[in-house]
Amino acid sequence: MDAVDRLWYSAKDATNALLRDLERDFALKDLGDLHYFLGIEVKRSRDGLLLSQQRYATDVVQRAGMGKCKPINTPLATSEKLSAIDGVKLGPDDATRFRSVVGALQYLTLTRHDISFSVNKVCQILHQPTTMHWSAVKRILRYVQGTLNLGLKVRPSQSMMVSAFSDADWAGCPDDRRSTGGFAVFLGCNLVSWCAKKQPTVSRSSTEAEYKALANATAEVMWIQKLLDELGVQHPRAARLWCDNIGAKYLSANPVFHARTKHIEIDFHFVRERVAQKLLEIHFINSADQLADGFIKPLVAAKVEEFRNNLNLVAG
Repeated sequence: MDAVDRLWYSAKDATNALLRDLERDFALKDLGDLHYFLGIEVKRSRDGLLLSQQRYATDVVQRAGMGKCKPINTPLATSEKLSAIDGVKLGPDDATRFRSVVGALQYLTLTRHDISFSVNKVCQILHQPTTMHWSAVKRILRYVQGTLNLGLKVRPSQSMMVSAFSDADWAGCPDDRRSTGGFAVFLGCNLVSWCAKKQPTVSRSSTEAEYKALANATAEVMWIQKLLDELGVQHPRAARLWCDNIGAKYLSANPVFHARTKHIEIDFHFVRERVAQKLLEIHFINSADQLADGFIKPLVAAKVEEFRNNLNLVAG
């Protein structure tokens, strides 16, 4: 029996013991294996689980009146830079509808990380949506309509290594020149956490933007490691983080750079401390191999498909 099997049997025994304890005080009914919960469908197969929101996504598209729309293969155009001032301001009723659809799409990102960046972009202009922003939302819906059967695959893994990929798009916002940072965190071969988020301050260099994204990924890695420790799951002590900015990698390991980085001093010390304690290894990765690329910018169709495959989003 390998480590994965032992972990599974241990979890099953713990679940049965918990149910027996609860039955002493409460009327319970064991519904068996999980199939559907809060809009998330769980499909079991010989090689793992598939988490999907196909029914929920179908409902969102239909409620938006786009059930018969023509599908498209990318959620955002690579040539398009959404700005807060583009287009004509929507009326009160249309603005309310816009916010309702965007909120529904935000919940869809629980299993559909391929729309995380595009949904994040339209979330930034909820206060004053325009016709251009509504067109961007309709494009996302057209993409969802063509990919309703996609879900997040979870497979048995021999490794319990926590690893992450972080990336940033320096000064990508045309309105305030703030950067967008993103990361993907894996436990073994399985994607367990991801993020696409606009950074709260303007970065003065691409290295600074990358380092902020790296610090956010480090915080998420720490949280996952602590969760594994509390659950009693054995895992390698040092996590591994990949970034495609050589300057950010040098900053994490070389304190000589400190004099030039006072404007990111907290992030510097936060990451540097983990590296010095040998709890985090930071490695350089070529931009062409960066798995978090789809969290920081729109991609062409071929790259979108590659992004989905690399992050375990498959058809069910």
